[in-house]
Amino acid sequence: MKIGIPRALLYYKNEKLWTTFFNELGIDYLISPQTNKEIVSNGANLAIDETCLPTKILLGHINYLKDKCDYVFLPRVARAFGCGMCTKFLAQVDLVKNTFRDDNLNYLFYNQEKDKPTSEYKAFLKMGKFLKLKGKDIKIAYLKARSAQDTFNMLRQEMQEKTFNETTKNKVLVVAHAYNVGDEFVGQPIIKALKSLNCEPIIAEYFNAKECIKASYNLTKTLPWAYNRHLVGAVELYKDKVDGIVILTTFPCGPDSMVNEMILHKVKNLPILLLTMDAQDATAGIETRLESYVDIINFKKERANE
Repeated sequence: MKIGIPRALLYYKNEKLWTTFFNELGIDYLISPQTNKEIVSNGANLAIDETCLPTKILLGHINYLKDKCDYVFLPRVARAFGCGMCTKFLAQVDLVKNTFRDDNLNYLFYNQEKDKPTSEYKAFLKMGKFLKLKGKDIKIAYLKARSAQDTFNMLRQEMQEKTFNETTKNKVLVVAHAYNVGDEFVGQPIIKALKSLNCEPIIAEYFNAKECIKASYNLTKTLPWAYNRHLVGAVELYKDKVDGIVILTTFPCGPDSMVNEMILHKVKNLPILLLTMDAQDATAGIETRLESYVDIINFKKERANE
């Protein structure tokens, strides 16, 4: 038996959680490759035009996996940090099932309705029982998987804070969802371009989620989406400690379209660049915008030192 894991959306939040769980139980799995032009094109062809780019990418990854595994792993998370989720996370199971309804795909479902540890464990338990595994083995594998993900998040945060404190380069806070900033097609070209311009990209997503969620309420009491609150909170905590902010979003994300405007409105006296990515693969225009943006940061710092 082989489980296919799409490298999209929730994968970038839970990679260690899922892979450790399957590893501990001796279950073979296949992770789809890094997003490329072909995967994006295939996903776009399967989706309607109004579908957001991350969902198109998800469909492209599932299309890659459909003939290479026995089950396609399809997770659904309804809530996190006391907040709701964007509808794409709630609806992706139905969307995928309908999109591939003629392909006779078998799915391994993971469904977490609440944002409690017991709810997360129950989701793993139900999935494990579907695979005909023993409850004791499922619990041990889950606990090790949860620990692996928590450790990974903590080490990544510590490494970023160390870099943040020691770097002499321009610090640019990159405000982007995990599934955007971590994606090879969407976010990584931006990260690489910033580094080539002698900047240190500081990833908002990598800061402690609970601390960021708490800080987000200083900016807004009513924001309903958990992952956007994480990013807004990071902006609130670090806006006075960085040289600039790059907001990286994907077209046409509804939650981001509102949250981005709020950040632009509330954060003053700091250079902010809003980049919106779509299914095209040309980055020359974005690289030019980043070069101009970094020039603005340098000019502002020079003026401050005069």
